[in-house]
Amino acid sequence: MLEGQFVFTQLMEFLPRREFNACVGQYRGNRRLRGFSCRDQFLCLAFAQLTFRESLRDIETCLRAVGPKLYHLGFRGKIARSTLADASRAHDWRIYADFAQVLIRRARRLYADEPLAVALAQTVYALDSTTVDLCLSLFPWAKFRRRKGAVKLHTLLDLRGNIPCFVHISSGKMHDVNVLDELPIEPAAFYVMDRGYVDFRRLYRFTQGTAFFVTRAKRNLDCTRRARRPVDKTTGLRTDQTIVLAGPKSSRLYPDPLRRITFYDVKHQRRFVFLTNNFTLPALTIAQLYKCRWQVELFFKWIKQNLRIKAFYGTTENAVKTQVWTAISVYVLVAIAKKELRLERSMSEILQILSVTLFEKTPISEALTAAHERNPHSPCPNQLSLFD
Repeated sequence: MLEGQFVFTQLMEFLPRREFNACVGQYRGNRRLRGFSCRDQFLCLAFAQLTFRESLRDIETCLRAVGPKLYHLGFRGKIARSTLADASRAHDWRIYADFAQVLIRRARRLYADEPLAVALAQTVYALDSTTVDLCLSLFPWAKFRRRKGAVKLHTLLDLRGNIPCFVHISSGKMHDVNVLDELPIEPAAFYVMDRGYVDFRRLYRFTQGTAFFVTRAKRNLDCTRRARRPVDKTTGLRTDQTIVLAGPKSSRLYPDPLRRITFYDVKHQRRFVFLTNNFTLPALTIAQLYKCRWQVELFFKWIKQNLRIKAFYGTTENAVKTQVWTAISVYVLVAIAKKELRLERSMSEILQILSVTLFEKTPISEALTAAHERNPHSPCPNQLSLFD
């Protein structure tokens, strides 16, 4: 990065400009330009995410306070609350969704060699959803309960680097299992999910697509045992069986055999029953894979604590989806910067440092490097020498 640039400008250099313009052109995002482009909107929302702004007025006040610096930060349009509100209604949210996918593909290449908690060469995904509560009178399109609104973020997380590679935003009424119809199936990959996604017709898509799933069995599972394998009970395993579904409907929807593994967690005194269509991995590895599913829960906790996705700058569906996809883009952008700059800090630490250094003219690698990692013998350019 060039010395003398603002930290915010240096961070935005990680964004591929050509791909962003292609996403804007696909949906004709700048056809109603009016002095405020899609890039201006993205920069405003990225600034809001990085500095934890509360509202459009908050964004306007903070950016206008550094008015002489805005041109060097990349802004070209006039920053106004009404302009930002108009852009949230006019600029198609799919522009930012497609651009987020560009960043996601780049991040996944960078984190492709990251180790997993389980020794496995294949890609492992964790699938789950989180609910964001909304006021139904302000967000009437996001129906959830009779007097309550909400949106759901259905997320498929690549566990190598914890990169969200598929996100579907729906109203709160959509059941989790329905997202399996939208999910892309990658051959030979593992999909780990909880028992809320047990639907044998949809799970059979994974088998037909030569992919593997790991989930928990429901209590009323009707099945017949075909074979069993010995297990080491000192590891917590209790059974490892090959079963076929016995129910008239379930056996028709999933006619192939399944593997049923029982595991007892001594520490928490809980019994888990796992279902999978993989018959080659050791039974203990299957149990460990399901334990990795907790990473998606931690991801939801992280973005709710560190990004603005629980309170929104607009009330339209387009504004909400634009803000969510911008938040995901910022998360992935920080992950890309962390990897390319070879930073040892955590994502939370990086975000906290960026929030107070965006308008400083410091090399971004220096700003984000821990103090003890810097060269103590490097001269400070502002310190006069006592001896010539």
